[in-house]
Parts: sequence; C-alpha cells; structure tokens
Amino acid sequence: MNLKEIHNVYFIGIGGIGMSALAKYFCQTGKQVGGYDKTPTKITNDLESQGIEIHFNDSLKAIPEKYKNKTTTLIVYTPAIPKNHLGLNFFLNDGFHILKRAEVLGIITKNTFCFAVAGTHGKTTTSSILGHIMQPYNATSFLGGISENYHSNLILGGDEISVVEADEFDRSFLKLSPNIACITSMDADHLDIYGEHSALEASFQEFADKVSDTLIVAKGSKVKGITYAIDEDADYQIKNLLIKNGNYIFDVKTPTNTINEIVFSLPGKHNIMNALAALAMADCYGIPLENIKKSLETFKGVERRFSYKIKSEELILIDDYAHHPTEINAVYESVNEMYPNEKNVVVFQPHLFSRTRDFIDDFATALSKFDEVLLLDIYPARENPIEGVTSSWLLEKIADKNKKITHKLNLVKDIKNSAAKIVVMLGAGDIGMMVEDVKNQLITLEKV
Repeated sequence: MNLKEIHNVYFIGIGGIGMSALAKYFCQTGKQVGGYDKTPTKITNDLESQGIEIHFNDSLKAIPEKYKNKTTTLIVYTPAIPKNHLGLNFFLNDGFHILKRAEVLGIITKNTFCFAVAGTHGKTTTSSILGHIMQPYNATSFLGGISENYHSNLILGGDEISVVEADEFDRSFLKLSPNIACITSMDADHLDIYGEHSALEASFQEFADKVSDTLIVAKGSKVKGITYAIDEDADYQIKNLLIKNGNYIFDVKTPTNTINEIVFSLPGKHNIMNALAALAMADCYGIPLENIKKSLETFKGVERRFSYKIKSEELILIDDYAHHPTEINAVYESVNEMYPNEKNVVVFQPHLFSRTRDFIDDFATALSKFDEVLLLDIYPARENPIEGVTSSWLLEKIADKNKKITHKLNLVKDIKNSAAKIVVMLGAGDIGMMVEDVKNQLITLEKV
C-alpha cells in the first residue's frame, strides 16, 4: 500500500495507546484523521484537541462521510474490537483498505532504519528511553506509553529512523522489519492467544530471525544475541551500582569501551536493565557513549510506570501499569528497596479473566509480599467472564492476612484505614483512570 495516496485515515479503537500514537502520526503528517472508541478518555480528549474527529457510538451514521470514500481512506483497527462491531463490518464488507495497527506500523517503518523493542515486560520503558536517546538524531518513535519528557506516545522526527515497541500480542511484532532489536524477556503471557509458553517462545524466535543487523537479549535468554546484565558476565554489563540521593549511579562495560558514573533516576533494578538495553541498542548503532549518558540522566520516565502521584513526608502514592506477576514482583522490589522500613498497601485490579486463571498462584505469591492487599474486581477488557475466575478466588490464595475486596466507591476509605505510608496502585484496566481522583481525595484528607 502506498500511504501517499491515502488522504483520510479512520481508526476503530482510536483511544488505545498504540492506535493513538498512529493517529497522531497521520494527523501531524497532513492526513485527515478520525475514529471511533467506546468511551471518552484522557487520550481521546488529547486527540480531539489536535483536531481529530472521534465518536463514541457504534453507528454508521456517526461515521463522517469523508471516511466512506474507499479510494482515499485507510481503515485501521485493533484486534481488541469485537467481531460484531457495526463499523468494522461495514468497512470489511464494502472493500475498503483495512489493516491492523501492527500492519500499518510495519508499512510506516519498513523503509526506515528500525529499532524494535520486544519482550513480555519492559518494552514501553525501554523504547521510551531509546526514543529519548535517538530524539536528537531525528528519529520518530511510536511508544506504548506516555513519555514524561514529551507528554506523548509519539516522538515525531524524520522518516529515516524509527523506534517501535514490538508487541507480541496477536503476533503483531512479526509485521515489523527490524534492523536493530532487543528482547527484554520471554515470560509466559498472552496464553489466550498462544496456548502454550513454548508457542510464545517460538514466536519470539521468529521475530529474532527477522532482525537484519543486531539482536540484543537479556542474559539467560533462550534466543541467541548480544547479551546484557547487571553484575554478571555479559557483552554489556552494569558494574559498581549504588544508590545516592534517590538515584542510581553505575558504570557500564561495553564490548569495546567503559562509561563511568551514569546517573539514572527510575527506581528498580528492572528499570536499570531497561536503560542498559536501550544503551546497547544505541551504542550498536553508533551513538557516542557520552551522548547516551546525558540522555539517560535527563530521562524522566513513563506515565504509569512507577509514577509518583504523591511524594510527601506523610504519604507516597505510586501508580504502575503492572498486570503480570513478574511486573508486580518488580514493583514490590522497587518499593522495598526505596522504602524498606515503611508500611505499604497495594491496590490491584486484575486484567483479563484468562490471565488471572493462568497465573493465579503466581499473582497470589507476588501480592502476598506487600503488607496489605486491596483487590478490585477483574477488568474484563476484550473477554467474557470465565466461571469461577473472580477476585474473591485470588483473594483466598493470598497468604497475607491483611487483605480484602474493595470497590471504587470505598477505595479511598480502605486506603486510609490501612494507615500505610506507601500506597501502590497496579493494573492495566481502568484503575489508571481512578488514580487522579484517589490522589485528589487523599491530598484533601491529608489537609484536614
């Protein structure tokens, strides 16, 4: 498909984090952009402020006429859209150019020098760090989260270099043509798509085989590539790690050089690994190490990735997207490292019935590490309920005695009753939209 011949782009599911980055890209490169989503959100509000037309009812009448011209319109949809969606079926049955989000990303980046960040955890932070490193070199970066440096999930540059988050869901990353890539992890996930962990690993190997220049992998990966690690032998190795004034300071040994006293402010060893992966990718491309070091020192983070919403002497409120046991463990380790002597409470909203079922014991083990647990109902996203799979079932398996089911209306009251100084809100569902209200209520109560 020649995107130069397309004048209008219509998105079905425009409010998704990956979809909205593409919508911004097409809008900022001169296309007419519109779309549908289920409900208004902060993301859709942001898109509308840029002149993008969005409607929230699945009605053919609601679709502007300009997007019904099949010769000049591209339809982009997300696999999360239900198969009975009226708008989707109208375009499918009427012979429009219609592509999944991943296919469009593949077309845009095919003729660029493409950096692709893959892995079941760490993709968004690693690609955001790499996008920040590559921004002075006019790279265009499509991110799976909102960068705190740019307040956007799109860093728009030129059309010669791209940075993309290579998503394993629905095997989307196989649509890309990566030159330099990394794989941060291959833990079992998306078993509703893959069935078995071995099928997920085979898909990552297929992705690895598509990399034309250099593949970088976490030490211990089953896929072969240039390795990176903390304090163990690897091609890229972090050494002399210490914490000072709330920041990490460390040295990095590369295959050919050493760079000393890098300062990095994101909490958690997993985030240092993400920074190291981004450093390795940029170094392999040829970015000077001193420039990489400066970028790491100015990186502010990603929204909903250990984001401080309140940081006072009396109360810490942290918001994080963690929705898999490995990610919850990483958040706990960060909390324990930064605040070892303070009481903590975790508010967790499980994401997907199938993921809760597949990892029920691992979720229970990870959550049991916190001093107190507040569980919200499972966020269904694209799924129908599965009999017997509930937050109450998960609660029964949590070893922590200080645990209960909570609800949105009681959440702030339950947080206050915990008397914890460290409050951690985790999940990939609509808990992210609750955080601002919880923050405001807690600040108000603190002042009383």
